[in-house]
Amino acid sequence: MILLVNLLLGAINIYFYILIVSVFMSWVPSIKESAFGQMISRITDPYLDIFRRFIPPIGMIDISPIVAIFTLSLASQGIVTLANYFL
Repeated sequence: MILLVNLLLGAINIYFYILIVSVFMSWVPSIKESAFGQMISRITDPYLDIFRRFIPPIGMIDISPIVAIFTLSLASQGIVTLANYFL
């Protein structure tokens, strides 16, 4: 059980950093259009699209990645809390 929790938390941590990379790449369009940028977009866009449906951009600023990262952090903390409760 502990191994499963650690794997899940590790996957969430990796996805967190991929989201951060995606946010930084959005500032430089030429990187976003590269093969690496397209791969990162294919990984992160399905998750970010959930939040983009409900959170409109404020002017030119898309705040949905902030909410997505915050939600991912809450999920990680919830997993730790549940693991501590049941283990």
